[in-house]
Amino acid sequence: MTELLLLATDTVTTAAANPASLKIWAYVAFVGLVVVFLALDLGVFHREAHEVSMKEAATWSVIWLSCGIAFAGFVYKAYDAHWLGLGLDTPRYNTHELAGQVPEQPIIVSGEVTGAEAAKQYLVGYVVEKSLAMDNIFVIALIFAFFAVPAKYQHRVLFWGIIGALIMRGGMIGIGAGLILKYQWILIIFGGFLVLTALKMALIKGNDDPSQNIAVKLAKKFLPTVEFYDGQRFFTKRTVKPTYSKDPATGKETMDPAPAGSLSAKWAITPLFLALILVEITDLVFAVDSIPAIFAITPDPFIVFTSNIFAILGLRALYFCLAALISKFRFLKPALILILAFVGVKLLLLSVPPYLDVFGMAPQKSIKIDTTLSLVIVLATLALATVLSVLIPAKAKQAH
Repeated sequence: MTELLLLATDTVTTAAANPASLKIWAYVAFVGLVVVFLALDLGVFHREAHEVSMKEAATWSVIWLSCGIAFAGFVYKAYDAHWLGLGLDTPRYNTHELAGQVPEQPIIVSGEVTGAEAAKQYLVGYVVEKSLAMDNIFVIALIFAFFAVPAKYQHRVLFWGIIGALIMRGGMIGIGAGLILKYQWILIIFGGFLVLTALKMALIKGNDDPSQNIAVKLAKKFLPTVEFYDGQRFFTKRTVKPTYSKDPATGKETMDPAPAGSLSAKWAITPLFLALILVEITDLVFAVDSIPAIFAITPDPFIVFTSNIFAILGLRALYFCLAALISKFRFLKPALILILAFVGVKLLLLSVPPYLDVFGMAPQKSIKIDTTLSLVIVLATLALATVLSVLIPAKAKQAH
């Protein structure tokens, strides 16, 4: 007991001397909040598998969007008052110190970040991540169509897909933040990768056949699989496709017991699990693009992490809202390409000038595009794409 009291005293003393050391608790509190959201989602609001209606999806989209935007207010207050050390000893791009000084100054320094600046960085990051997540919806709709996933089971796939995405993105953000703080030239690679990705999206059509995905091929080759759905289960011991009967008391459709002797001793994966694998891989691919994009806004891991997580938390509801309509937004994809290219160029302007001596040129000061201007450009691009999609709809394909 004495040792615990001494440890607690040391922790308080350290926190008093260095409030920035409390930042870990900001992450713990945020992750705890996300866990509560997800537990309520699956355990209360979606306990039973059902087809998500447009009204329900729209309601949840508004809720998640409101939470994401409202969190900017928390960021403002937390950084302004330095709750749990937020805003103190925080990584930020060294644009102010670079003005009028030698270009050899580091691109990233640690210092104080105001509440207003942090809130703007969060909002730009949130909007960028949210807009890039739109492209994810195209691919998810394709995956569900290929596997013929029943509408009432799609939420389950997306829910566990989000869980995997949270873990993957958290790890990638932690690794990315550590790398750029230690090796600041990596920002050049991030910026170049974003620009090349935008060019690839503009010039090269991707493979639209999920059956050609290497993960699906390997799963079917080395793991036992079945071709039918066993309710919303990812794994099954059934060898015969289940049948269903209506409960005369409730009128609900229930699954009949498996015929005697038809259960296998070993588990097999269902098409629902294959769909989940592809959804996870899709998010991993998009995370490789979107995470460097948010680092173009700020090197602050807390802003990067929270804006990223809030952007993907509402992806499920957004999918059910837009899956059937998104093909009508014909100018959305070009807008996403422009946004990706913009943040790539923004990052290159910030990271390349100090390293021009590598190419035999005199180093220059970094060029930083203002955070407010970035927000205006991203929002204006999305708004223009939406308006043009409404005013100039795609021509209906003629039947042959």
